[in-house]
Amino acid sequence: MIQAFATSDVGKAREINEDYFYVSYPNDKVQLFILADGMGGYNGGEIASQLAVKTAKNYIIDNYDKSLESKETLLELVKGASQYANLVVHEKSEKNVELRKMGTTLDICLFYQSKAFISHIGDSRIYRLRKDFFRKLTKDHSYVQQLVDEGKITEEESKSHPDKNMLMKALGCSEYIEPDCMIKGFIKGDVYLMCSDGLTNMISDEEICKIISENPTDATKPLVQKANDNGGRDNITAIIIR
Repeated sequence: MIQAFATSDVGKAREINEDYFYVSYPNDKVQLFILADGMGGYNGGEIASQLAVKTAKNYIIDNYDKSLESKETLLELVKGASQYANLVVHEKSEKNVELRKMGTTLDICLFYQSKAFISHIGDSRIYRLRKDFFRKLTKDHSYVQQLVDEGKITEEESKSHPDKNMLMKALGCSEYIEPDCMIKGFIKGDVYLMCSDGLTNMISDEEICKIISENPTDATKPLVQKANDNGGRDNITAIIIR
């Protein structure tokens, strides 16, 4: 049985929470978890994140039964959901001048038979804690991550870089998008964390791991509280899946 917990908070610096998420109940047929962190325009971020999550969720639930043939078809399902959500958000932004340039991150985790089927766009993150090993499964689609990859700055320097929030890839900003897709194991004792950058910009990975380890059920509340205690400069969302 999968247990999930989620907390989302506006933080201390923003007026609107542009993060949005969906979490399945333990007895739902489809064990699905989605997180989006929106941006842009007058209310644009809030609209983009909600629209992306709802569109992706409906796409997956509508096409779930016919996607159970293989691991490949389930991976295609989460990828297709991201691409369809991208199209829907992009079309809405094109039709409304006030929503131009709106976009969002989008992370999807679909769990089926001890596997996590993941689709990732943007700089929200998915981590896995297995025993004492805490690992980031996704790679930020950000300018700063590109600089790190190219060896121009270090991981340490990236944490305080002035262009930290500049995304190289976001859902809704163009007609077509290619998400990062992967299949990861999900075994007894594993903990998955999905979170927006309002959490990871405020707390180190080491501290996140420590808080999850010290809170064996709902670690989302202390995580969000700690991010706020450290400044809360952005909306903060954390989803824990055990």
